[in-house]
Amino acid sequence: MKTMKKIELEKAYNPKNFEERIYERWKEAGCFQPHGESGKKPYVMVIPPPNVTGVLHMGHGLDHALQDTMIRFHRMKGEPALWLPGTDHAGIATQNVVEKRLKKQGKSRRDIGREAFVEEAWKVKAEHHAVISRQMARIGDSVDWSRERFTMDKGLSRAVREVFVALYERDLLYKGNYLVNWCAGCGTALADDEVEHEDTPGAMYHLRYPFADGSGFLELATTRPETLLGDTAVAVHPEDERYAAHVGKTVNLPLAERAIPVIADAYVDRAFGTGVVKITPAHDPNDWEVGKRHNLPTINILTPDGRLNAEAPERYRGLTVKEARELALRDLKEKGFFVKEEAVTHAVGHCYRCHTVIEPFLSEQWFVRMKPLADKALAAWERGEIAFHPKRWENTYKHWLINIKDWCISRQLWWGHRIPAWYCQTCGKTIVSREDICLCPHCGGEARQDPDVLDTWFSSWLWPFSTLGWENTGCDAEDFRRFYPTSALVTGYDIIFFWVSRMIMAGLEFTGAAPFRDIFIHGLVRDKQGRKMSKSAGNGLDPVELVDEFGADAVKFTLAFLCAQGQDIPLDRETFKLGSKFANKIWNASRYILMNLEGRNLVENPKLLPIDTWIYSRLNNTVKTVTAAFLSYRYNDAASAAYEYFWNDFCDWYVEATKLSLRSDSDATDEEKDRAATALLDALAESLRLLHPLLPFVTEEIYGFLPNARGLLITAPYPEYDEKRNAPETEAQFAFLQDIIRSIRTLRSECTVPPEKKVTALIKVAEQSGFEKSLAEHESLIKALANVGELAIENAEASGNRPKQAIGLAGTGFEAFVHIADAVDLDFLKRKFSKERDKETQFIASLQTKLSNENFLHHAPPELIAGEKRKLEEALKRADKIASYIRDMEAS
Repeated sequence: MKTMKKIELEKAYNPKNFEERIYERWKEAGCFQPHGESGKKPYVMVIPPPNVTGVLHMGHGLDHALQDTMIRFHRMKGEPALWLPGTDHAGIATQNVVEKRLKKQGKSRRDIGREAFVEEAWKVKAEHHAVISRQMARIGDSVDWSRERFTMDKGLSRAVREVFVALYERDLLYKGNYLVNWCAGCGTALADDEVEHEDTPGAMYHLRYPFADGSGFLELATTRPETLLGDTAVAVHPEDERYAAHVGKTVNLPLAERAIPVIADAYVDRAFGTGVVKITPAHDPNDWEVGKRHNLPTINILTPDGRLNAEAPERYRGLTVKEARELALRDLKEKGFFVKEEAVTHAVGHCYRCHTVIEPFLSEQWFVRMKPLADKALAAWERGEIAFHPKRWENTYKHWLINIKDWCISRQLWWGHRIPAWYCQTCGKTIVSREDICLCPHCGGEARQDPDVLDTWFSSWLWPFSTLGWENTGCDAEDFRRFYPTSALVTGYDIIFFWVSRMIMAGLEFTGAAPFRDIFIHGLVRDKQGRKMSKSAGNGLDPVELVDEFGADAVKFTLAFLCAQGQDIPLDRETFKLGSKFANKIWNASRYILMNLEGRNLVENPKLLPIDTWIYSRLNNTVKTVTAAFLSYRYNDAASAAYEYFWNDFCDWYVEATKLSLRSDSDATDEEKDRAATALLDALAESLRLLHPLLPFVTEEIYGFLPNARGLLITAPYPEYDEKRNAPETEAQFAFLQDIIRSIRTLRSECTVPPEKKVTALIKVAEQSGFEKSLAEHESLIKALANVGELAIENAEASGNRPKQAIGLAGTGFEAFVHIADAVDLDFLKRKFSKERDKETQFIASLQTKLSNENFLHHAPPELIAGEKRKLEEALKRADKIASYIRDMEAS
């Protein structure tokens, strides 16, 4: 038996002293790799890859905190746990960064050429990747760095090409002239879900289109008068009697030397404006469909950089859309075509990257036929192969899949996966190939590759299987066979369409299995005013700065604690004091325990006293609660249960109770001190294992000092719920004991008894409670925790009247009395209670007046009325308690 020495942790909790050291130790020991117990099913997550152009923001902080918590939990459960990291090449964003750098040098991408431009993009990738990797380590991400991937690395690029070719071979890929969302700022097409719509102030302009025969005019309204230069018809509803006689006529197009027909189409809303609409097939998606139905010509009036082209009259050519609108309005007014202008607010699409206003644009692009893929993804959900947490996101998923449109996947950029399609310069055929070609396989002529690249999301939708060495790419498929499908995806609701749904489609189409079973959709981080955090709004928080200020554990625990399913998370810097205070509590409690080991010996299988049985029962039930919460992705429930157990049960009650045995001035024998120290250390070690997924660094640091611990905490077994450890009778006894101690503490506080002053107390116990014997056995504990000098415990039925010069409180099954005559000035106390009674009486009267006011009850929000009723209920209870104090004193 080895005698222990006291262990002194640093007096103040300072995570900077150990967090980076511990992370490197974990990494060097290979703890982040999927070891686990043989035969156990792996638990696998792939990280939503951050864009390689930026740095981690608070949204990443939340996302990574939740994933890290989950992977640590499953790692400790003995499962081979893999959290695979990586980054996304972020086509548009990276290209923008490089172009801005070139612009500062007075150059453009075309000045340096495609090859040199791509080289510059790789440099940007290297710079930002290094920053992101450091950030991930700093916030404590326990990812398997040996398996890190990048969406443009060799293996993933092979997967992208294989999928493109396979889709083409399966007739799920096509190229054609279609109306797309065009960003003139980025110079590329965008998919529908890359367009962000914002309510924007604008105007509705009423214009006259004169009939070609001079018989009058039609009045219509538009928010985009410059696009009339591309009009090829005006339309009315076929059942609109106002215009029935005009269908088939022609009108002269204002500002252009063209006549266009008046057509009838059910698309027209008779109640909107005048019931007449202009049809511009090349610049409006609805008009595009009308144009196809009526075989109308399509006139594109814009260049790729957002200026008017040669299809427009000469005076408008080369103008931006804004400039053309201003000139067109002046000309319409001068020529008598302008009627009036009305202020409106309408939804305007903007580029999700550069925020340029999106223009509908006729362009030749590549598209994926999404309906067949969406049908499979919908069927997988209906079969229960995927599950959303919270469940309500299933409706969003279903709605999007049912109403899905084909996906425009080509982008007019230089950075990204170049489209593996070649065009023969001799025979004109298109060749889609897994290998690069120079000559046409049909005629031997020169074959030139498509200059465009694929949408960034085209590589991201393959992420769960391409990162694991998908066997179709000729990679070593051991990881793919072992770890695919993955277990869960944790992500925000803002990319359900961009990414989550598409990954499910790709997984089913190319591997035959959904890429994950569980999909946890968390809320977004917002500021305290409820605004989404963003760089442009200037309200963002830097997760690494927060880690530097509060520690990685504080950040992680706070985010988990606040992450209620289906709710956004309001944050400011002060919020993270929650996690910091809890980590500090863990540190101080552990420091106290380790400082009091001097001369103590660890005992094998120590005998447990009722207080030990109680803490193990409380710990056991907390393990059950936390485990169930983690398995159902209820992070806030897991964090709050762990918090309540450690702060209240372990620290405030158990550690305080053990001081009876461990204090240097204790009357306990050395055997009892050894027994108590051993039980306390065992409970602390298991509590640290419980807390580790939520606060990994501080628990690992403390665990390394425990004389009863071996190895690293990160790979120690997570506590298991054991029915045999439950002690409901002991828990009931201690709940009764706690109520009594709280009552005495309340009486001391209400009577302003100085903290150092011991009081005399009497407990009257109801016979039916059955706890009289248990209280007698724990008399010393009550005295210690309530600072009682003399304590009497009596049977309520057998004892006499209320004691003199005492104030009491009634609880369930007991009454607690504190003799106050020797502890405080009675006259002062009477005056104090009288003032409080008068104040409470006035407050009750004001609340009753408000709640009897019919005007208030009729107009106030229900939650406000309910709040006022709660205040009244609490005030009445408080008034009753004060009245009982006064009665007790008067009876004395």
